[in-house]
Amino acid sequence: MLRVGAALALVLALPTGGARAGAAVRVADLVWDALADCESGGDWQANTGNGFYGGLQIRPSTWEESDGLRFADRPDHAGRREQTTVGEEIVRRQGWGAWPSCARELGLT
Repeated sequence: MLRVGAALALVLALPTGGARAGAAVRVADLVWDALADCESGGDWQANTGNGFYGGLQIRPSTWEESDGLRFADRPDHAGRREQTTVGEEIVRRQGWGAWPSCARELGLT
């Protein structure tokens, strides 16, 4: 598994200590790919029946709250770019704690 702790320098506009409410967040593709590898084996259309969907394993309620419905009804029905766009909104709202195990494993928290 790719360790991206050093890639935190690639997380642009992310305030020290995590995202603040309202702060814009841009995350490098390398970080999203590593997170998806950890969460779903890199399968951006993952639907394993566990209640989480897509490459980033997002719950439908979180998808909806983070404006994902503008792209698709569920994360696994959206493309990679749409999922990462919603992922940036999730990081802005919740920080990397939205993916507790993988964020810790990747050195994001």
